[in-house]
Amino acid sequence: MKKIVIDSAVPYIRGVFEPWFKVEYVPCAAIDAAVVRDASALVIRTRTKCNAALLEGSAVEVIATATIGFDHIDMAWCRDHGIAAFNAPGCNADAVMEYVFAALNVFGRRKSLQGATLGVIGVGQVGHRVADMGRRRGFRVLENDPPLEAAGTSGREFVPLDYLLEHSDIVTIHIPLWPENRNFADTSFFEKMKPGAIFINASRGGIVDEEALLAARPKLDGLVVDVWKGEPNINPALLAAADIATPHIAGYSIVGKINGTMASVRRIGEHFGIPELANFKIEHSYKPYDIESYDIMADDAALRTAPARFEQLRTEYHLRG
Repeated sequence: MKKIVIDSAVPYIRGVFEPWFKVEYVPCAAIDAAVVRDASALVIRTRTKCNAALLEGSAVEVIATATIGFDHIDMAWCRDHGIAAFNAPGCNADAVMEYVFAALNVFGRRKSLQGATLGVIGVGQVGHRVADMGRRRGFRVLENDPPLEAAGTSGREFVPLDYLLEHSDIVTIHIPLWPENRNFADTSFFEKMKPGAIFINASRGGIVDEEALLAARPKLDGLVVDVWKGEPNINPALLAAADIATPHIAGYSIVGKINGTMASVRRIGEHFGIPELANFKIEHSYKPYDIESYDIMADDAALRTAPARFEQLRTEYHLRG
């Protein structure tokens, strides 16, 4: 019987693989080369770095991450060594969108955002939901996504990045952490932003040059940070500078977790030709966050009270529900 290693924090998954695999549930911090050496498959989250150090000489055939992001997987190395690797695109997109508007609700109680321009950078699974909700809420929306624009198949209208930064009252980023996107929001980026704008990062910490952001902070009227460089050891200066700061939990709704788990199970099932897993579904009646009632400031307070507990806060949040 093949062995599968599963991050023990992945919810709604216990008992699913047992008819077909020897299953080991392991805390992410304990998933190491020795644990995975004789495993045929892994189900992980973003804290497990899947690279040569973990996988060299292992029996791993397939990796499924129950997350929208996949920058923790060395895709090129996996491809070169015959390991299939899959993420769960869109699994938590609604949750991230709702996080953004819960944050904007906080600013809206301080001053009116009526008629404001919302600039959305990256209009994939998350970004297009943010843009569409923005229009429904009465914002003028500007969108920037050069890869989608070049593809010419999205049916959306795009503007150059410089134009978006100059004209947006709110700028929110939703792009993947590809190597070319590291420090995407740099000194030049923030210099081009409209004075008095709100900046939101709920994508990946490495997208933003934190020192450039701190230098630009005086020109911004609002700053929301959910993702950080060097997690869980976050920049205390940035924590102090942010109006809203949370421990990388924007995508952690119950529905997002369910979707991530379903996608991972299906990918493993497809790879091994197991129809019961390839068609796996979790029946539920949950709804995503309620934008109006989600208390984002409670999560902010929890992080400020104990920033050294960043990882614990994130894990506790992930396991809610």
